[in-house]
Amino acid sequence: MPDPAQAPPRRVEHVLREQTPHVLGALVRRFGRFELAEDAVQEALLVAVQRWPGEGIPDEPRSWLIRVGYRKMIDLIRSERASHRREEDAAYADPVLVDPTQPAPVVIGHDDSLQVLLLCCHPSLSEVSQVALTLRAVGGLSTEEIAHAYGAAETTMGTRISRAKQTLKKSGARFHIRDDDLAGRVAVAMRVLYLIFNEGYTATAGDRLTRIDLTAEAIRLTRMLHTLLPDEAEVAGLLALMLLTDARRDARTDPHDRLIVLPEQDRSRWDQGMIAEGRRLIDDAWRQERVGPYQLQAAIASTHAQAASAQTTDWPQIAALYLWLERLQPTAPVRLARVVAVTEAFGPRRGLALLDQLDREHDLTDDPLVTQRTHAVRAHLHDRLGDHDRAAAEYRTAAELTANDAERRYLLEQIGRQGETAT
Repeated sequence: MPDPAQAPPRRVEHVLREQTPHVLGALVRRFGRFELAEDAVQEALLVAVQRWPGEGIPDEPRSWLIRVGYRKMIDLIRSERASHRREEDAAYADPVLVDPTQPAPVVIGHDDSLQVLLLCCHPSLSEVSQVALTLRAVGGLSTEEIAHAYGAAETTMGTRISRAKQTLKKSGARFHIRDDDLAGRVAVAMRVLYLIFNEGYTATAGDRLTRIDLTAEAIRLTRMLHTLLPDEAEVAGLLALMLLTDARRDARTDPHDRLIVLPEQDRSRWDQGMIAEGRRLIDDAWRQERVGPYQLQAAIASTHAQAASAQTTDWPQIAALYLWLERLQPTAPVRLARVVAVTEAFGPRRGLALLDQLDREHDLTDDPLVTQRTHAVRAHLHDRLGDHDRAAAEYRTAAELTANDAERRYLLEQIGRQGETAT
């Protein structure tokens, strides 16, 4: 019998998030109705949250959730009345799956996690909808949690998720992914997981620099994807990148949540376990000689992790890796990152010259992806070159453009430090 003492809220939450894609996959596989199945799963999760802390986690939590989900699914199908009579009849044809009095656990012979993740990343959905649906359907986050993470109203996020499900329904999205479509879907899924991690690592808005719930969820889902696709070098590279980057999390802020930039971080606070795992992953992926953008970013993060201090970092190597990355992925964030690497490797004058060149050729200052950070980098370069008035103006502009309180405080503090230096 389950022991209530073994079901603390955190343990319940962990089990539910781990089982969500499996339960959803079982319902979609049986009924072929993603939009209804996802609602049924959310209701089953709610029942579990209400009952498990007091009753204990069942011996077969997945079977328990599937049974409850099936009953909820039938209720939803019933509400659609006669137009879905055939689906209702099909559900009742298998009573062991819907009768909670049956003692035997439900045996699911398929791991549908990958299919559910890829379905949430369907190309008919917008990027924001892909992220929201992934966090809800695969990650098991509530609409309220997702809305909070992205600074949106719960009703707005709920509407967005509902529309995403209806879009999938209208597009005729299939649960099973064709082999010739798999690579493209996996690439979209990695992009979605990368976006979730980045939002957690430096939150777009709010009073804290990071959102640990999002970074942890991105790592968990990427780890799942790597388990399902162990031979995909880019998936391994993405997981390595997340681990090597998140390993620095505790050193990025002080006890007052003030931002501490990389050169000033106490590297003894970096998570050595995450670094070791990340380096093993990228070393193994690198040997496959199929280099992609995530592997290159992981290699850059690994180079940082190997350095005992900022002064001993191999910045020329990092600058070379960014140049390689820019050729594969010529985006504004990559170009700006290369400016930083060149600055550290060859000095601020060389870095400013490169920034001016890239700004002329690619309008970095006006690119919405990097406008704020471009001003911050330019401020840092002018500061190092002794042009403190220009630096102060750029710091102030960068501070005005960020909605993250920790980042804004750091930028404004740089102006104060300039004043101290001048006196």
